[in-house]
Amino acid sequence: MPNRSLGPAHPAVQLTWLAAAMVFGMMPWFAATVVSGAMALEWQASSRFQAWLTMAVQLGFVIGTLLSAIMMLSDRWSPRLLAAGSAVLAGVATAVVTIPGVSPGVGLLLRGLTGAALAGVYPPGMKIAAGWWRERRGMAIGVLIGALTLGSAAPNLARVAVPAGAWREVLWIAALGAVLAGLLLLILIREGPYQAASQPFDYHALARVVGDRGVRLATGGYLGHMWELYAMWSAMAAFWAYIAQERSLSAAAAPTLAFATIAAGGLGCVVAGILADRWGRSTVTIVAMAVSGACCLWIGGLIHAPLSTLMGVALLWGFAVVADSAQFSACITELAPQEHVGTALTMQTCLGFLLTIVTIRLVPVWVDAWGWERAFVPLAIGPALGILSMRQLQKGVKS
Repeated sequence: MPNRSLGPAHPAVQLTWLAAAMVFGMMPWFAATVVSGAMALEWQASSRFQAWLTMAVQLGFVIGTLLSAIMMLSDRWSPRLLAAGSAVLAGVATAVVTIPGVSPGVGLLLRGLTGAALAGVYPPGMKIAAGWWRERRGMAIGVLIGALTLGSAAPNLARVAVPAGAWREVLWIAALGAVLAGLLLLILIREGPYQAASQPFDYHALARVVGDRGVRLATGGYLGHMWELYAMWSAMAAFWAYIAQERSLSAAAAPTLAFATIAAGGLGCVVAGILADRWGRSTVTIVAMAVSGACCLWIGGLIHAPLSTLMGVALLWGFAVVADSAQFSACITELAPQEHVGTALTMQTCLGFLLTIVTIRLVPVWVDAWGWERAFVPLAIGPALGILSMRQLQKGVKS
C-alpha cells in the first residue's frame, strides 16, 4: 500500500510532480507550430512546410512509439528513467532548431526527433500514474492528460510574451521546459506500489495485447477521438488568426484565444476523470465524443456570430475534445494484461498518432476548399465511429 502521510511518497504528491513534469515536458510539441509562419518566412519555405512542422512531430512520435512497443521499452525499463531521458532529448532537439544556419530539411528532421523523444515521455508517464493509483485511476490519468493539454497549449501563451515575428524565443522556452521536466522525473518522481515489475523481452507480448477484445474496442474508441483531437489543436492558431483578422482584433488576441481553447481541455480531463471513476469510462467517453462531435458541426456556422458566442462554443469544444482522452488510456491499464500495460499503452498511442497525420494535413485542404465555415465538419466522423466502438465495449466488457 502507498504511504498515506503527506510525504514525497504520497500518491497525491507524486501525481502533482508528475503533472508538472508533463506540462513542461509537452511544451515542445506545438512550439514550432505556433510560430510556423515566422519560421517559414525566415527560411523562405512554403505553406506546405508549415504543415510539416507539425506533421513531422506526429510522425516522429509514431515511429518512437512503434519501436518502443516492439521493444517493450516501457515494460522492460524504468518508466521514470525512460521519461526523464526522453524529455531532455526532446528539449535538446528543440533548442538545436534555433541555431543559425540550420536548414529547413534539418529543422524537420529535428522536429521528427522531438516527436520520437516525446514518445518516451507520454506513455511512460501514464504508466507511472497508474502505478500510484488503482481505485481512482481515471482521475489520476485525467490529471496527467490535463497537464499534457496545458503543456501543448503553452507555446501559444509563450508567443504572446515574445516580440512579434520572433520564433526562436518560443522554442527556447519550450526546450527549457522539457529539460526541467527531465529533472523533475529524475529527482522528485518515484515509481508506485501498483506498478508491474520490469519484464523480459517477449516476442508474443504485442500479439497478446492485440488479441484482447477489450483492448481492441478501447483502441477503436481512441482512434475515433484522435481523428478529431490533434487536427483541432493544430488548427486553432490559424483559426483564431483568421477570426482576429476578420474582426480587427489585437495582435495578442489570436494566440491568447488559441491558448484558452486548448487549455480548457485541462479542466475537461480532470472533470471527466472524476466522473469516469463514478459512472464508468465508456459512458464518459461516449458523452464527451457526442459533445465534441456536435461542436465540429456547429462552430463553423458561428464564424460571423457575436464573439462571445463563438468563444463559448470554442471553449466547450476545447473542454470536450480531450476530456475523454485519459479514459481510453485508463481502460487500457485495466483491460490489458498487467505485465504488458506499458506495451499496450504505447501501441494505442502509436496507432492514434499515426491517424492524426491524416487529419492534420486534411484540415488546411478543407479550409482552402470550403472555408473555415465547413472545414471542421469532417472531423465529426471520428467521434461518431468512436462512440460505436465504446458502446460495444460498454455492452461486452465491464469498464
